[in-house]
Amino acid sequence: MYTIKQPDQIIFGMNSSKKFTFPKNSLVITSSGTKSRGWLNYLNIKNYEIFDLVEPNPSMETVEKILSKYNQTFSSVIGLGGGSSLDVAKFVSNKLKIKKILIPTTFGSGSEVTKISVLQIDGKKTSFHNDNLLADVSIIDPYFIKNAPFEIIKNSAIDACAQCTEAYDSKLANPYTKFLCRKAFNILESALLNKKYEELAYGAMISGLGFGNSSTTLGHALSYVFSNEGVSHGHALAFTTTAAHKFNNSEFYERFKLLVKKLNFKPIKLDQDFNEATKIIQLDRKHLDYNPKNVSKKDIMNLLSIINT
Repeated sequence: MYTIKQPDQIIFGMNSSKKFTFPKNSLVITSSGTKSRGWLNYLNIKNYEIFDLVEPNPSMETVEKILSKYNQTFSSVIGLGGGSSLDVAKFVSNKLKIKKILIPTTFGSGSEVTKISVLQIDGKKTSFHNDNLLADVSIIDPYFIKNAPFEIIKNSAIDACAQCTEAYDSKLANPYTKFLCRKAFNILESALLNKKYEELAYGAMISGLGFGNSSTTLGHALSYVFSNEGVSHGHALAFTTTAAHKFNNSEFYERFKLLVKKLNFKPIKLDQDFNEATKIIQLDRKHLDYNPKNVSKKDIMNLLSIINT
């Protein structure tokens, strides 16, 4: 028996967020630069408060800062931005027990359609899985990919590619998630190879629905120690998921590796002692337990060595 969960309402299409009527008295959670990019004017949100200080790889302290700063009653939380902003918005809205509306402006994390929020605890990335973190309304508008720097596009896209291909191989995968993950990768791969970047929004959404109902695996477990040292999530996954796919004999290994090469990702290096990094990775049971193959300490040490070569 399988259970599939997703947001109550998913709205997709060009200018879909502009056409949406947002609740009054909302709290907008986003990152710096949102105002200068004109996104709030585009959305035409009325009567709102804004917190626009969400950092990359946000911490639980950011959530606590928001909760302590705003003590009035809001009708909803609107998360606007990349995965970091959406993850914070999900956590805050769940704490406040109010409606959550999520609008991604980068297309890779899939956070807008998953029950997952990733926050740093004591400097370490930690993923929270809770049905209450699902959006009430998820709005996927390809408009936001216009004029996006290619560095953001490629990091977001390879993130989505890593998620759907890892999830396809996951022990939690089922016929429905496998269908979504394969479909997502085909769309994402085509969009990147043919430079049809607006299609990334569709592919990332389907990827989120696929991996959000199964699980990412070894590539993500390996990536967090690199992210803890400041490597962007997508950049880290370009190499950690490649190594993981080879280890797992994934059918996506060659295709994923080709995308990483085409997108010209620079090699990454881990400064931390491999033994200490391995201890951290071994604690990530949410990813390792669902990997298609068992992963030993020796395996992790070897994979870190390969990635650092």
